[in-house]
Amino acid sequence: MLDNSLDTVASEIGSVAATRDSSHARVPVLAFVADDETETALRGGFLNTVEGVEIRRGTVLHAIKYLAKEPTPRALVVDITGVANPLYELDNLAGVCAPDVRVLVVGDDHDVGFYRELVRNMGVAEYLHKPLTREHVARLLVPQIAGVTMDVAASRGGNVITVCGVRGGVGTTTIAVNLALHLTSTTRGHVALLDLHLGQGTAALMLGVKPEGGLRIALEQPERADALFLDRVSVEVNDRLRLIAADEALDSMASPTPDGIKVVLDLLRRRFNYIVLDAPIPTAPGEIQALRSARHLLAVMVPDLASIRDAVRLRELAASLGTNQTTLVLNRFGMQGGLKMPLIEQGLGAKPAIQIPELGKQLGRAANLGKPALDECAPFRRAIALLAQEVSGAAAGHANSRSMFGWRLRRR
Repeated sequence: MLDNSLDTVASEIGSVAATRDSSHARVPVLAFVADDETETALRGGFLNTVEGVEIRRGTVLHAIKYLAKEPTPRALVVDITGVANPLYELDNLAGVCAPDVRVLVVGDDHDVGFYRELVRNMGVAEYLHKPLTREHVARLLVPQIAGVTMDVAASRGGNVITVCGVRGGVGTTTIAVNLALHLTSTTRGHVALLDLHLGQGTAALMLGVKPEGGLRIALEQPERADALFLDRVSVEVNDRLRLIAADEALDSMASPTPDGIKVVLDLLRRRFNYIVLDAPIPTAPGEIQALRSARHLLAVMVPDLASIRDAVRLRELAASLGTNQTTLVLNRFGMQGGLKMPLIEQGLGAKPAIQIPELGKQLGRAANLGKPALDECAPFRRAIALLAQEVSGAAAGHANSRSMFGWRLRRR
């Protein structure tokens, strides 16, 4: 009986995987990278946007030897880390490649002059210095390869990180709240936590604060949201984190508009380095706009078949809207009755980038006490640290204001 049930689940997952695979066109991309961390960032950044990627271990020297005998790909990523004379070797690379190849370079040189030499004088499409993150790859390399576009407004101001559950009850708010708290300490940037669950949001409860009124009005009547909006509706959690939430009656029928979402996010981008948006499952136009405006989508799921199905759907919706980067977050991994990783990976086509173990008792206690789960549970803290590193580039567990400043310069 158990074997038959597992066969049925595997069959369903195979069906989900087949549907997923049939929806993508393949784009030939070849990469030579020198370390595991860079390879992981490339695979994550290209996931669901660029198909047909082949990643090999090596540097530009290995690329030269390989391409002297093999056809040139449409796009080529090469690593120049540790190469004695990278400009000379890139010139050699040009001699073995077709003229129309788009060359993207990664390395460990942070010098702006070096960047300009590569991009302006040598014809390199883009240069990224290490350490790479999936967000960097998706935002800066993917458009060079696949022509992916995103909401113009999302490219200006603070970084919007939309945290959205693929279905209800997967722990989205817990992750959003603790990610916002962790970002304040690791980047020392100013962070806004925007809870779009206007009637049943729990972000304020988890933080032990009471939301102010006014958010619904701004979302429904954006012409009434002015420069004083933030001061009226936000609640100070600490010196670098503010919560914007609502506590509307269940029969209020709140209906945020796309323009309302745009205006509110634009106001927040002007004041905050990061906006962590706790978003409902996107079914209405306003909720779709919240997804469209995200630079980084964190799609939260649990290890069951319905989550796999809905994660694939949400990921495809985000790609169609031009969301720059989507990261799958597997919450409650190891829960009783949950699927094992091979079946999850088969259904999704890849292993979820972030895995948070089953920690129901510890997280439930923290939520009921109105205390951050980061302070109550070390395994959860480690997982959120990795997630914060994923969306910010700041080293997990360490403040890194310099990397934040550098990121803002590169974005302009």
